[in-house]
Amino acid sequence: MEGTASVLILVSGLAHAIVNAILKSGRDKMSGRALIDGFSALLVAPAAWLVPLPANAWSWLAASWVLHTLYLLTLIRSFELSDMTVAYPIARGLAPVLAAAAAVAFFHEALSPAVAAGIGLIATGVVFIGRSHAVNARALAWAALTGACIAGYTVIDAQGVRAAPTAASYIVWTFLMLGGGIGVLFALWRGKSFLRAAATQWRPGLAAGALSILTYGLALLAFRLGATPRLAALRETSILFATVIAVLFLKERLTRGRALGVLAIALGAITLVAGR
Repeated sequence: MEGTASVLILVSGLAHAIVNAILKSGRDKMSGRALIDGFSALLVAPAAWLVPLPANAWSWLAASWVLHTLYLLTLIRSFELSDMTVAYPIARGLAPVLAAAAAVAFFHEALSPAVAAGIGLIATGVVFIGRSHAVNARALAWAALTGACIAGYTVIDAQGVRAAPTAASYIVWTFLMLGGGIGVLFALWRGKSFLRAAATQWRPGLAAGALSILTYGLALLAFRLGATPRLAALRETSILFATVIAVLFLKERLTRGRALGVLAIALGAITLVAGR
């Protein structure tokens, strides 16, 4: 089970990095996010007739919706204020540390020495990457707040997917509630600007919407199979994929600090896989 969960979470991390690179490359990021989430809801809608209702998980879904909305607002703001290779590593690197602490403190999940060491290495890598840039205080604050939101919804969804009758039930209703609700909210927020952005951004929005289903669907399935602290940290190997994408496709520079950070994250991921 743990081995399967590890593979699922690593593929999830790769897809997540691609989705965020698509969002970062768009000019109107809130409209882009509305397209991504709206398309994800439309794509999973037919499956709602094939899965049971998420009995015993409605409260988890509601709490997840609130935190996901806050997460997307803070993510968009952090992307507007800094490069992807600054905002993404800080946010994603803080998340597993906070998620592990919450899972252990509130839900009494186990935290082995190997998992603790892996989380520490990933957090160290994030510090190296973050310090390799001149980051203003506002950008740092928004990225840190994004990380706190990620940690919150990670722990909530890990409990929710276990409470639902099936993993598929929770996954489908997550995208229906999050994608439909947030997509509509952000589209209305942008108004006419959304229509103009949709005319040029709908193709990457559709691709990212499909990938969003893959990335978080696989993550939720993994959380049903394995321990939250370890998997939450392992998912942040998406930072490695995001760094490669940012350098090759967004033409961002790979500094020594960034390279050291990537190495630390890679060692952390190996520690987590080996120490399961």
